[in-house]
Amino acid sequence: MAEELAARFLERHGLNILLRNFRCRGGEVDLICRDRRVLVFVEVRLRRNASFGGAAASIDLAKQRRIVLAAEHYLNSHPGQESDCRFDCILFDELSEAAIEWIRDAFPATY
Repeated sequence: MAEELAARFLERHGLNILLRNFRCRGGEVDLICRDRRVLVFVEVRLRRNASFGGAAASIDLAKQRRIVLAAEHYLNSHPGQESDCRFDCILFDELSEAAIEWIRDAFPATY
C-alpha cells in the first residue's frame, strides 16, 4: 500500500515510474523512476511506531548498500540507460499521503 501511494505521489510530481520492486541477489529497489534526465532509485519505508527511530532511521548503512547494489545490477542489465542517478526515500510514519516525507538525494551512490 505504501509503495502504491508513493508511486502516485511521485507521478503527480512529474516522475515516470519505470519499474517496481526490482530485485537481485543481495539487494532490491522499491521504485525506479525517471525525473527528466535523472534515473531515480526510490526506497519506500513505512514505520507506524517511532520507538525504533521511525521510517528514516530504518534505512541504515547496510540497507543503503543493498539499494546501491541493486541499482548497479539494474544499470548493468539495462545498457543504454546511462544517465545521472540519485537515491531518494519516501517515508511514511502513517499510511497517508498527507504523511509523506520525500527526501531527494538521501544518500550517496558509493561507499
